[in-house]
Amino acid sequence: MEKDEIIIRSAIMHILDSTVGMPVLSDELLTLTPDMNDFLRNHIYKVISGDELKTCVFDEDNSEVYHLIQEFSEENMVETTKKLAELLYSIMNANVAIPPADVFFVTYQLESRQHLAILKMNYKEVYMHYTSMNEEDGNVNDVMKQCCALPGNGGRLSEAVTISLEENTVQLIEKKAEINGAKVNYLSEVYLQCHAKMSQKTKLDIVTKAVDQINKKYFEDDFEKKMEAKSVIHNTYAEQGALVPEEIGEELFGDVPEIKEEFVEKLEKYKLPKEEITVKSEKTTKKFEKQFLTTDSGIEINIPMEEYNNKQHVEFITNPDGTISVLIKNVNRITSK
Repeated sequence: MEKDEIIIRSAIMHILDSTVGMPVLSDELLTLTPDMNDFLRNHIYKVISGDELKTCVFDEDNSEVYHLIQEFSEENMVETTKKLAELLYSIMNANVAIPPADVFFVTYQLESRQHLAILKMNYKEVYMHYTSMNEEDGNVNDVMKQCCALPGNGGRLSEAVTISLEENTVQLIEKKAEINGAKVNYLSEVYLQCHAKMSQKTKLDIVTKAVDQINKKYFEDDFEKKMEAKSVIHNTYAEQGALVPEEIGEELFGDVPEIKEEFVEKLEKYKLPKEEITVKSEKTTKKFEKQFLTTDSGIEINIPMEEYNNKQHVEFITNPDGTISVLIKNVNRITSK
């Protein structure tokens, strides 16, 4: 999917600042200038192309949002989004830990299908200059703090929903907020009232955490085992574009069935062993692209994975006294940064 494939159709913004005490709802759609189109398209693209995205299934009997979506059309967009915004604001107003925001409701077209995006743009603080005039000093420049700035084009939203208006399928990114003393995924569980699955990034994080736990328990400070794990995950993604946790466990721990079984058991409570994990963003797999090593003397070594896998370029040697040497071979030129 390319960003330009997203066609913005219409949009409206409602101000949901819980510090004000009431929502400020718009009676008119936004004017879709080229800049506004780019702004909305950029944020929607980042949401739907990221690995934090989760799929979600409405509880059709209890979800008020679901019933409002059934009534939604671009002709009644103003009134329906007001109801959607008021519902979200009532949740925000009752739970002060939920950050205030401007919420954009955007209809867009992708692959000939129409979607509704709910983009919750949480406020951030920025400092802005301003100029004033007085008779004594003339022109005076100063700085003021703006507390209701929106994320720019370079930012990435942490809370957003996209809904297929044809299929009622839901995808979202979210973060937890404290409700009644507990951290809750309020966007899916309270607002949308839908059952969300884990994102691809979360699944990958669970697998890598399980690998780390097994390595720490059975191989202690064996840095080569840790490097092997990172290399296996990197190479699997590079060759297949996806990984199956059980196959990773076989490659890393298959020579010791008891250890492999323990690894699989750690993943079974998430129903992950046989599930294919596919990520789309280079940002998610970037941490597997290099081996980062630090010696007890403070020397740091950064090895690209391609070079680590090439034994003609890097070799790790265990000396008779138990110390380790790192041999970097066939170097044509060295530069200092």
